[in-house]
Amino acid sequence: MNKKLGLAVAGAVLAFGASAANAGIIIPAGDWTIDIGGNVNAYYTNTRYSGGLFANNATSNQVQTGLLPSALGIGGKTRQNDLDIAFQFTFFTGTNSSDGVRQSDAGDYNSINIRQSYLTFGDASWGTIKAGRDLGLFGSDAILSDMTLLGVGVGAGNPGNSTLGRIGSGYVYADWIGQIQYASPNWNGFSFAVAAREGLRNTAALTADDKTDLGYDGKVSYEWTGDVAGKVWAGFISQKHNSAAAGGEYRSRGYEVGGKLNVADFGLVGYYYDGKGLDGQTGGQLGGLQFRSPTKTDDKGGYVQATYKLPGVGTKLGVSYGISKSDDGIYAGNAADFENKSWIVGAYHPLTKSLNLVAEYAHQKIEVDQAAANTDGKAKTISLGAILFF
Repeated sequence: MNKKLGLAVAGAVLAFGASAANAGIIIPAGDWTIDIGGNVNAYYTNTRYSGGLFANNATSNQVQTGLLPSALGIGGKTRQNDLDIAFQFTFFTGTNSSDGVRQSDAGDYNSINIRQSYLTFGDASWGTIKAGRDLGLFGSDAILSDMTLLGVGVGAGNPGNSTLGRIGSGYVYADWIGQIQYASPNWNGFSFAVAAREGLRNTAALTADDKTDLGYDGKVSYEWTGDVAGKVWAGFISQKHNSAAAGGEYRSRGYEVGGKLNVADFGLVGYYYDGKGLDGQTGGQLGGLQFRSPTKTDDKGGYVQATYKLPGVGTKLGVSYGISKSDDGIYAGNAADFENKSWIVGAYHPLTKSLNLVAEYAHQKIEVDQAAANTDGKAKTISLGAILFF
């Protein structure tokens, strides 16, 4: 299975007891080895809304993809001139008839999103260089450790290629970013990576005075095995913004710490982040997007998660709680503070080594605090479905 999709799958499989094929379709091609792999998933979701924020939202019933969109990945690797060389392309798509804007309306809408297109070269003795589009470093362990990676989480009931898991209510989305990255070798479980990444604008409005600067992120981690296995990590992100529409020049920045433990059939994850100008909360279900607020917000949040694998059955049961706070933002043109929190329970059953059945319940509450008026909203989602890896 291709590298980053394989990491996402492996993270979910190892943490939550689901199963996946060990590899994709392996094809020898001269000096190259071609790997074709991916997943297909679909869920029935029922989302019920309440509160002033969702006054115009009716109960939504959907057949849609979950947090991990359906995907087809094609990668290749070889060894040339004492270098390990590889490439990766991965195509992601959704299930419901939507282009990400329209709700299903009998039109033949859908979209394909190429989230991965990169090359790598390096050697085990000195590390690996990556150039192209791939998952960002900051927040990557948070999403890869999220049990809803095999399910839906929050954000169901809307058009698009995926739901949100607990993006915006526990962590900031790592996103798929153009980058040039260096990753160190693995020194007995210790490793680090740093990257220069494409600059992201902090406002939808573009003026002649706007300019973008490269962003930077990185992380350091230590992983171990044994009867008590686990991983700890810490990361950072930084980018300068200069936008007349967003009030001039400032620097977004953030840091994160996290860890996970696995003992016998029990698993535990804990994660925390803090930053300035980092989180784009909107007052809707969608939050946690990098730099999408036009102000230098004060952001922090995290989540905790516990899982247990039923002996002899293989079903993984999980529960998690997460919260994201973003102060000094903007809602409906006025200053506002946001709080986006959710708790999620799920069951993930390996019907075969490739096919997993999933059932989840997610309860999301969003509060917007303004000087003139406060408002809130709730979204409660039941999801049932399956995900197949190949």
